[in-house]
Amino acid sequence: MTSTPGALAGIRVLDISRILGGPYCGQILGDHGADVLKIEPPQGDDTRTWGPPFKDGVASYYHGLNRNKRVQHLDFSTEEGRAALLALVAEADVMIENFKTGTMERWGIGYETLSQRFPRLVWCRVSGFGADGPLGALPGYDAAVQAMTGIMSVNGEAEGGPLRVGLPVVDMVTGLNAVIGVLLALQERQRSGRGQFVEAALYDSGISLLHPHAANWFMDGSAPRRTGNAHPNIYPYDALATGTDPVFVAVGNDRQFASLCGCIGLPALATDPRFAIAGARSVNRDALKQRLETAMAAFDGRVLVEQLMAAGVPAAPVLPVAAALEHPHTAHRCMVVEMEGYRGIGAPVKLGRTPASYRHAPLTPGDAFLPRADDEAASTAAH
Repeated sequence: MTSTPGALAGIRVLDISRILGGPYCGQILGDHGADVLKIEPPQGDDTRTWGPPFKDGVASYYHGLNRNKRVQHLDFSTEEGRAALLALVAEADVMIENFKTGTMERWGIGYETLSQRFPRLVWCRVSGFGADGPLGALPGYDAAVQAMTGIMSVNGEAEGGPLRVGLPVVDMVTGLNAVIGVLLALQERQRSGRGQFVEAALYDSGISLLHPHAANWFMDGSAPRRTGNAHPNIYPYDALATGTDPVFVAVGNDRQFASLCGCIGLPALATDPRFAIAGARSVNRDALKQRLETAMAAFDGRVLVEQLMAAGVPAAPVLPVAAALEHPHTAHRCMVVEMEGYRGIGAPVKLGRTPASYRHAPLTPGDAFLPRADDEAASTAAH
């Protein structure tokens, strides 16, 4: 915890989004000091029901995306709800929304209308596919976009079928892209004095994640294939069996490969023409994997990881989620946040002078923005 104002202190954010991408964007901005007001419909954000587990009737899913915000409920389909929203927009620097295309326009509070009234406002829309084009205005869902953008086609075992990545990677990257867009727009506003429309679409984010498969396809037209835990371009970059637990070995160059071979008692393997250079290792990966796992069967996996890391070979145990969250280095990096009645994942971006802070647990109520520091100073001077 820190009392130092965050990098975004003084920035007011109106988060009227729901589900994941938009709320994740709002949480990140809040972690770094922005004053975030979250407005939910009368029935609440849908993710309040996405459980179990639940605490006081609200799902863990919601808790994981909505700290450092203060929450109120408004119905934008009513005149009173829209009037309350407009009063808050007048004070906001940023608004995050993910309504279906045309919904806010139908209520008379769309971007074209509000941007004329509030020209400094940065309007961030998280959408599925954007507003136009062949898929324009369609609703987007993480797993469906993983399927459509080719992510599932390259995920899974070589002998198996396409597989969804086991976390909402597209939604989360879209949230991160939304944060980047908001920060870019705020930076440009310093120069022009004007806000602008920022859009982060799940489809675009999914396509953007296709490295190196897209780069490979652009170069030679070969169809990417599933490789399980292995990297499509380099080897050994794979989970390998040992005498106990499997370990992940991430060899990125010939020097690391030679060190690996030395650690497992196969120094001659590093000079074998089939494996001596990176391209050859990738081509001959099946034979190489067999040789490596035969030798590694004599080792305890956890001990081998320590030996490899000491030798400069990137390696890691394959841990379950609980073990990762309870790892001493997770604590050292402040990647678990604890507040009264709440635990969550910490901010991964570390700033030296203006670090992230955790001020509001999920479900903290709030119906107005907090005074800015300069407002408080002016009030003090006046008295």
